[in-house]
Amino acid sequence: MTPNYTQRRQRVFLILSGVFLGTLSLLNILGISRFLDLSFSAFGLNIPMAVAVGVLPYPVTFICTDLISELYGRKRANEVVLMGLALNAWIMFLLWIGGELPGFEPIDPSTGSPALDAASRSPVFFEMRTLAFGAVTASMFAYLAAQFCDVQMFHFWKRLTNGRHLWLRNNGSTLVSQIVDTTAVILITHFYANALPVAVNEPIWPQLMTFIASGYIFKMLVALIDTGPIYLLVGWLQPYLGLASDEEVGDSDEYDAPRTGPD
Repeated sequence: MTPNYTQRRQRVFLILSGVFLGTLSLLNILGISRFLDLSFSAFGLNIPMAVAVGVLPYPVTFICTDLISELYGRKRANEVVLMGLALNAWIMFLLWIGGELPGFEPIDPSTGSPALDAASRSPVFFEMRTLAFGAVTASMFAYLAAQFCDVQMFHFWKRLTNGRHLWLRNNGSTLVSQIVDTTAVILITHFYANALPVAVNEPIWPQLMTFIASGYIFKMLVALIDTGPIYLLVGWLQPYLGLASDEEVGDSDEYDAPRTGPD
């Protein structure tokens, strides 16, 4: 039976974009709700590493955009990035409307806001909303800059090497874009959301640089590790989608009549 490449291409794109958007939603909710202490010792030195829990699934988004860039082209990758931005806005709207509609929690008459409990804490939803607002605001700016940087750098390296050396464009694009992303997220999270666990009695910039370096090192290690899976996935998906080496799915290819075999 002749494979239906059009159906396969639509299905794979749906899976990649779905994983991308689902992961993006998850990391924005988790965001800065908790910071992990991943400090370690090496060569007699104590290396501090503080990573927001929302960073853990973030590298998956770059794997998805790299695969979409490689298989479907820059235009389709940019469309997914823009959809991610719209999803961020949708999440913020839902969090906002969820706090504005009346609930069953007692209201503090002096502020008009939900009353604090005995531990001087807001109801769980409002604490989560405050943290998520800070995380989403930071990630929206960083996300746009980093993801567009990732897509542009990916295709820059692809043109420069004439389609060879997938490892170079995969790592080169991600490592550069992660500098942009990590720096923007940390600075916005601190100066706008005031949500980083910093010591107020110590100089702030060394602490911010620790957060930036920690997040970047974590993402860099994951980016280097995912080179193998990227090669395996591209090597398997190209023939599965009926693509020759260094060939991309075009808009007309994906939505016109089913194709009967590789070009």
